[in-house]
Formats: sequence, C-alpha cells, structure tokens
Amino acid sequence: MSVAFLITALAVVVTPGTGALYTISTGLGQGRRAATVAAFGCTVGIVPHLVAAITGLAAVVHASAVAFSALKWAGVAYLLYLAWLTWRDRSDLHPAPDGASAPAWRIVRRAVFINLLNPKLTVFFFAFLPQFVASSDPAPWRAMVGLGAVFMAMTFVVFAGYGLFASAVREHVLSRPPVVHWMRRGFAAAYVGLAGRLAFAAR
Repeated sequence: MSVAFLITALAVVVTPGTGALYTISTGLGQGRRAATVAAFGCTVGIVPHLVAAITGLAAVVHASAVAFSALKWAGVAYLLYLAWLTWRDRSDLHPAPDGASAPAWRIVRRAVFINLLNPKLTVFFFAFLPQFVASSDPAPWRAMVGLGAVFMAMTFVVFAGYGLFASAVREHVLSRPPVVHWMRRGFAAAYVGLAGRLAFAAR
C-alpha cells in the first residue's frame, strides 16, 4: 500500500460531503452514540460501490448514460427529501441522553441511502482503486478489497470524529433556539446545494 494512496484517500474522506454533513447533523441533534452509528452507516454505504468496482458494474454505470442518470437523479431526489425534512422540522430540541436518540437501524438506513445513491462514488472507486493495484498482481480483486477496507476505515474514523465533535458542542447549540433555527436552515440549504452539485455531475 503506497503513501500516495493513503494521502489521496484521506483527502477524499476529509473533504465534507453528504455523509459528513449527515453525521454532523446527527451528532448535533442526537448525541455521540447516534453520530457514531451514522458514521458506521455511511461506511457501510461504501460497500456496494466497492463491490461494483470489483465486479465491473462500475464500468456499466460509467459507460451507460441511462444507468448513471437514473442513479444520479435518485440521489438528487433523496437529498432534496432530506432538505425538506430538515426545513420543515419545528420540533424543540433539548440536550438528552444518547439513549434517547432515534433507533440505530433508522440512522444506518438513511446513512446507507445517502452514500448508495451517489453515482460519483461508484465511478470514483472504478477510476481510483485500480491505479494502486499492480498490473502483475495475480489476484487484483484482493488488493482492491484491501484498499477499499482501508478507505472505509478512514471514512469511519473521520466521520465519527466529525460527529463526536458536533455532539460535544450540542448542549451549547441546542440551548439557543435562534441558533437551532438557523442551524436547520443551514443544513437544509447545504443538502440543496449538494443536490444541485450532484445534478450537474457528469460521468
């Protein structure tokens, strides 16, 4: 495993995207346990993209305008749905024990959908991982699994860090209703912005 791979993968993971945004919002709203679960869900959401890259399905998405567009617009619709849910939320938020957060399965499901409906992630694995696999490797799929596992571990650690930081300041944030109001507006706007960026994404 090369240093170039580690640096490139870390740069990709650290750059805030939909998964990081969801983990941060979950940490602020529901605490550190929920934030860790969200980070886990986002990490699990990488698995289908890794499998697609290994089996060649990513090449189909990359080559087929219909397949790419279908996955892309499904992702756009889901991000806009999240923006709508966040914008219309008027419930009062109060610092509560971590055990009072939403069910883990619901957090994981939403996190998995966020990463699953992102065609750029599939194309990223298709174009990125093979560059770090030696052409003489007798079992390149094993190398790709190893690299993918490292990428997933980085994702979990970084996203969990984002979420735990958010949960650490949640009491200060949630005790100020105006801040909560504008925080929700900010997250909703961010989801819309990410949906717009995905909508204009090309193969």
